[in-house]
Amino acid sequence: MKAQKLITALTLSLLAGSVLAAVSPEEAAKLGTSLTPLGAEKAGNADGSIPAWNGGLPKNAAPVDAKGFLGDPFANEKPLFTITAQNVDQYKDRLSEGQLAMFKRYADTYKMAVYPSHRTVAAPEHIYKAAHTSALKTTLVEGGNGLKNFTDSRFYAFPIPKDGLETVWNHITRYRGTNILRVSVSTAPQTNGDYTLIRYDDDLAVPTGMADLDPAKAENLLYYFKQRVTAPARLAGTVLLVHDTLDQVKEPRMAWQYNAGQRRVRRAPQVAYDSPTSQVDGLRVSDNLDMFNGAPNRYDWKLIGKQELYIPYNNYKAASPQVKYADLIKAGHTNQDLVRYEPHRVWVVEATLKQGERHVYAKRRFYIDEDSWTIAISEQYDGRGQLWRVGEAMLLQDYSAQVPWYAYETLYDLIAGRYATAGMMNEEKNWIRFDVPTSASQFTPAALRSAGVR
Repeated sequence: MKAQKLITALTLSLLAGSVLAAVSPEEAAKLGTSLTPLGAEKAGNADGSIPAWNGGLPKNAAPVDAKGFLGDPFANEKPLFTITAQNVDQYKDRLSEGQLAMFKRYADTYKMAVYPSHRTVAAPEHIYKAAHTSALKTTLVEGGNGLKNFTDSRFYAFPIPKDGLETVWNHITRYRGTNILRVSVSTAPQTNGDYTLIRYDDDLAVPTGMADLDPAKAENLLYYFKQRVTAPARLAGTVLLVHDTLDQVKEPRMAWQYNAGQRRVRRAPQVAYDSPTSQVDGLRVSDNLDMFNGAPNRYDWKLIGKQELYIPYNNYKAASPQVKYADLIKAGHTNQDLVRYEPHRVWVVEATLKQGERHVYAKRRFYIDEDSWTIAISEQYDGRGQLWRVGEAMLLQDYSAQVPWYAYETLYDLIAGRYATAGMMNEEKNWIRFDVPTSASQFTPAALRSAGVR
């Protein structure tokens, strides 16, 4: 990384103050002025390739079809240039190590079409206010594994972060809509491109979206998540329930699974950290989903700084219902003709496994979009220090709902030559639904069995 493209972690810490303190009112006042309401630099970059943020996309940015699928506000744009293995050296200053490895691993087929940058992220006004409240009040608990004074805001714990741990907490606590309902597919293609789709009904609820939630339970709750497998037939009826907590060292993530064959509900304590996800042949582990999820306590987190990078952005084409799964899913990697990249600023955070802790990834690096706080690119290293897996989230803004989202996410295994996807919705009956009415009673172990047999 070039020095002029990085803000060092030391400089950031000197500007921001002590490690466990919330920011001052004067610093919080930067939100919405020199910073966006969520904490990104409002100004564009020096060469003009990254524009200033001007409020993001309006809710009517493009037509939305009857099923909720989003039209592409930039459908008429052409790529500025396309990066291939033949010209990649010209652009390496704006590429991550994982992206460079993809060009090396798939030299004949991997490419990146780079388009003009549009800073499209926007959220409802009450979310902007929540981020401001977080800046003034929220702090890390001792050890950094949970949050204090967060229940008044619930989103974007540290919009003006001081270190790597606070930065990754913004990804964990970012706004995803109040409650969501999604039907999506995942798959893990073979090296020849053959694949089987696994279809899920996903249901996620946050404390602010459940009026019947016990306030005592809400204190340390991040979200409830329920996932029902509906295809293929051999897996259909399996249901997973997760109660995700803010401080998972104090109160570990709780998980249950309903097995359709046995018709039994069992505790599933293995749904965390590096437990493999069997439905995609073990090509990802539990905390790979959503690019990173769960407790950060097994790693030491370092804020490297900021970098200007080409990342997947405004991927409306990749999310289009006109695109079939067979168009997207190819051997080695997804169809790069359908993926849009743009220059954006990212926070670079590195996680190193603590002495005495266990995880299959000894080191990880995350590139977090400054506007949405979503991890756009992830890199996972094995115990020998070898780059093993590279993740990408195909970011987009759901302008209709004012929610930053993504078309799908991928995790490429450079050693196996395979990958796993999650979150594709192109051929489903509806786009994701936000702000769905729900209740805490739907997220209990007792409710699991009925979810599995309906």
